[in-house]
Amino acid sequence: MVLRTAGSVLVVFLWSVTVVLGQYGWSVTYTTQSICTLKGSSVEMSCSYKYPSGHKVTSTFWFTKMKTGVEPEDIGQDPEYAGRLEYHGDKKKDCTLRITDLRERDSATYKFRFTTDQTEGRYYGDPGVTLSVTALQVKVTPSHWSQWKKLTCKTTSYPLTGNPTYTWYKNGQVVTVKTSTYSVIPNDKDSYSCAVKGHEDLHSPAVCVQGQSCNRVTYTKRRICVLKGSTVDISCTYVGYYSTTSSFWFRSDKSIAEDLTTDPGYAGRVEYTGTYEGPFTLRITDLREEDSAEYRFTFKTQNFEWGHSFPGTTLSVTGNTTLYDTTVYHNILQDK
Repeated sequence: MVLRTAGSVLVVFLWSVTVVLGQYGWSVTYTTQSICTLKGSSVEMSCSYKYPSGHKVTSTFWFTKMKTGVEPEDIGQDPEYAGRLEYHGDKKKDCTLRITDLRERDSATYKFRFTTDQTEGRYYGDPGVTLSVTALQVKVTPSHWSQWKKLTCKTTSYPLTGNPTYTWYKNGQVVTVKTSTYSVIPNDKDSYSCAVKGHEDLHSPAVCVQGQSCNRVTYTKRRICVLKGSTVDISCTYVGYYSTTSSFWFRSDKSIAEDLTTDPGYAGRVEYTGTYEGPFTLRITDLREEDSAEYRFTFKTQNFEWGHSFPGTTLSVTGNTTLYDTTVYHNILQDK
C-alpha cells in the first residue's frame, strides 16, 4: 500500500489495478479498484467502456446499490450527492466520475452502467471501485508522566500508510511537531488539532485537552463555490476560555490579520452576524472574482488571541454560468 498525492487530494490506494470485465464486445475498465481518502477531499474514479459496433449509447450513470430484477438507481438522483458530482465522461468511451467534498457516508462500491438503443443493450461493470472515506481525529490519553497527556492523530476508520508527516495546531497556531503523537502538559484553555502535512485544509476538529471548555474555532464549511454578483454566508462557531474583547474575519493571503469591515476593497459589502458560541457569520454581497480567497476567523481576550495559521473556509467566485445537472444522467446544462 502506498501514499500518494494527487493535486490537493490525499489518496491512499489500497489496491490499484486495471480491471476489465466483459464479453462479446461489452466491457467496463476501472483503472483503480480500491481508493481510500480523507473526508473533505475530492476523488476521481477513472473509467472507460466498450460496446459492439452499431449500438448508440442512450444513457450513462454510476450507482452503488443493486437489487436482483430491479434497475439500479443513478447516484445523480440522490440528494446526498447534490452539487458534488462531476461526470467527466461521455457517451462514447469515457465514464470518469469525480466526487467533491467527500463524506464518510460516501464510502461504498461504485459501479458504472450504460444502455444503448438496441434490445438488451444494458451493461454494468464489475467489480467497480470501492471507495473508503475517513476523517482525522485527536485522541487524548494519559502519558507515562503523571502531569502529561499524550495526543495521537489518527483516523476514524482505516490507518494511513506511507509514513505521512503531520501538522499540529495549538489554539489555532502551528507547533513544530511532525509525528502522529504529541505529549503536552494539559492546560484548561488549550485546544489541539492535527492534519497530514500538505493537506492542512483537511484537519481534525479541535479538542480540549483539559476539561470541556477551551479556546476553539470550528468552521461550518471548508470550501464554498458561488457565482459572481451573488451573496455568500461563511460561518463558524467559537468558544473562548476568557471573555472575548473582539472578533473578526480576515483573508489569509494578507500579511497581517485585517478586519474585513475596515478593508476598502470590501466597503459596503461585508456584514457580521451572530453571537458567541453560536454561528458567527461573515456575509459578503455583490461578489467579485477577486474575492476568491481563504477566509479565517480570529478572536481576542484580554490575554489571548486565537492563532492565525489554523485553516479556514476557502471561497471560489466564478463568472462561469455552466452548471452540472446531477439529476438527469449528469448532462451539462448550458447558459442556466
